[in-house]
Amino acid sequence: MLYTHHRIAGFLVLAAFTAIPSQAADPRSSEQVHGISLVPASTATAVLFSEAGTGDLPHSPDTDARLSQADAHFNSGRQAYFQGNYTVAHREFDEAVNVLLTAPDSLPDHRRIERRLDEMSDIIYRFDVEKLGAGETDDDGVVYDKASIDELSHMTFPVDPKLRPKLEGELKNTASGIPLELAEPVQSFVHYFSTPNGRDTLLTGFRRAGRYRAMIERILAEEGVPQELIYLAQAESAFLPRSVSNKQAVGMWQFIAETGTTYKLFHNPATDDRLDPEKATRAAARYLKDLHQRYGDWYLAMAAYNCGAGNVDRAVERTGYADYWELVKRHALPRETSAYVPIIVAITIMAKNPDDYGLQNIETDAALEYDTIQVSAKTNLNLIADATLEPVSAIRDLNPAVLGATAPEGYEVHVPKGAGDSTMAALELVPAANREAWRLHHVTANDTLETIAKAYKTPAERIVAVNSGQATSLVEGNTLLIPAEYKEERSTAHISAANRSKSRAHVSLARVTAKPLVNAKPGAAQHTAHVAASAHVTATKRVPAQLLQRKAAIHTASIQH
Repeated sequence: MLYTHHRIAGFLVLAAFTAIPSQAADPRSSEQVHGISLVPASTATAVLFSEAGTGDLPHSPDTDARLSQADAHFNSGRQAYFQGNYTVAHREFDEAVNVLLTAPDSLPDHRRIERRLDEMSDIIYRFDVEKLGAGETDDDGVVYDKASIDELSHMTFPVDPKLRPKLEGELKNTASGIPLELAEPVQSFVHYFSTPNGRDTLLTGFRRAGRYRAMIERILAEEGVPQELIYLAQAESAFLPRSVSNKQAVGMWQFIAETGTTYKLFHNPATDDRLDPEKATRAAARYLKDLHQRYGDWYLAMAAYNCGAGNVDRAVERTGYADYWELVKRHALPRETSAYVPIIVAITIMAKNPDDYGLQNIETDAALEYDTIQVSAKTNLNLIADATLEPVSAIRDLNPAVLGATAPEGYEVHVPKGAGDSTMAALELVPAANREAWRLHHVTANDTLETIAKAYKTPAERIVAVNSGQATSLVEGNTLLIPAEYKEERSTAHISAANRSKSRAHVSLARVTAKPLVNAKPGAAQHTAHVAASAHVTATKRVPAQLLQRKAAIHTASIQH
């Protein structure tokens, strides 16, 4: 299996236990299993919250203290949660949220408080909604977002006569890798993006761009194309990786199937590379570079990106003009394409002159990070969530190109940054032939075989059969293999009507159940070897009732405070 590192997309919630190479382990403070050192929770890496987008704000001592206090409560709650102590987890999470909610509005950097509250609430919401147990969702279908370009490109707006002198003054001091020309369509979109509705559209994309900006800027530089082309993705999709247009172009960069394949964005029933932000960005940069080499003009290159080089070629041949504005004036291009370049130019002008449009100090989303692992067998995303200590929705967000419940053999899966090695080790506990369906469960103090079997809808006899007797003598902290049945994926897809809502004032963990952990204890090697040769498990012996209801023994040495 391959393991690589990326500073791009990920969900910065790290495991309560972190696996490190055994040769670096301190035998006085860890246990050894399969060459992995299991670090006690008290020394594990805590959740890391980003301060991206707030760097220009003053850092007051009161805010620093509140953020530190909230983070301490949050990480204590998370540690308690994964130890199965949900009462303490609920209390600590509530304390963390309360510390932020009670911060005075008069703090000069109160936006830092608001940012941390949003991030923290989102993480707790994910755990609560998925109940942190089996973690499965009822719908494995892809949820798409409507491409922003479909709406923007069919709008018409008046030109504000007061804008042109202002824009001319701005452009004298604005450097750009693409030409910035003040045709009337450009002025009309600057006017629109200055209205309340247009501003909201602009800010939504600018905020979300923070997740991918570093990655996009790196790839545009590597491919030798202007950095301003990032605003093409703003116009196309507002940086939503699962956008789909009326013409069935998909992804953040809106590739149709044929063009995507030309630029090595492959798709099949299991995955679609057009939905992968990094792969699609690379393909878009190369496509735009090829189009610029073809026309020698960035406006024509962007027009061809939108409607196809064939349409632009025919427009040039029909009119005799290889000039974008002449083609627009003569109605030689599709209506959407006539608005496409002005939208991008308008966004670029405004982004490069933020003080003139009230766009300074935008709180962008944190730059997302992930590690990449290559799975050696078809692997269920729920199993990967078990291995990473994350809600399955976080794994789905990191892997928008996976269309169903499983990643195919050989696929490069993104997992939270820092969790690559531990995830690989955890997946190897499960026989390759069973990774499509099986799960991992970390035993907590209140677990019984009966409750575990019910949570995963798996007969207790099957759990006993694959765990070499560990299931009949549960010990807190041990990891059990769960031989769950594979549920046939449904190839459904629908448009998301709205983002989920979440309360910032209260996050409940009332319905929380057990959540699997990846930390295997002694005995994992034996039960893995026991099932390695068989993809199917049958059990003929009925488990006695007293074993079904026997609670796990508390393993106090496994938790340090």
